[in-house]
Amino acid sequence: MARTAESKRWYVEEVGTVVSGRDEAIDDEWGLVESRIELTSGFGPAALAGLEGFSHVEVVFLFDRVDPRSVCRGARRPRGNPDWPEVGIFAQRAKDRPNRLGVSVAELLAVEGTALTVRGLDAVAGTPVLDIKPVLAEFTPRGELRQPAWSHQLMLRYW
Repeated sequence: MARTAESKRWYVEEVGTVVSGRDEAIDDEWGLVESRIELTSGFGPAALAGLEGFSHVEVVFLFDRVDPRSVCRGARRPRGNPDWPEVGIFAQRAKDRPNRLGVSVAELLAVEGTALTVRGLDAVAGTPVLDIKPVLAEFTPRGELRQPAWSHQLMLRYW
């Protein structure tokens, strides 16, 4: 059977919403931001049972305020900075990516009923949460990390 160039589509369910005092997607200073993730009505407290045993969670969310027409499918300079090289959208963590998905590791502060409180989640108030996973040491990188110098500069004030 021949493969076509037709793109496939999948549909995902929002599992929660970010509640935070931060309404603007500013590029820096996310480290001390505390947020709540409130699960949607389709989930009860049992969905979070045992999560309090973990120090961090990985949150998958939707950059829902990014205009689909501004999505980058090629290369660009991160943050438009002329001092940094033009790199492909998959070589950066920009919000205007093809599926507008964000992934962030946040410190888990509390689990209460159908909500969790986290610190360091770089998602603004009202952001749809698509998944929450505990961070296990065995899923973190094995061995030394490598990244270009410009990415260290980009992250200097991020957290």
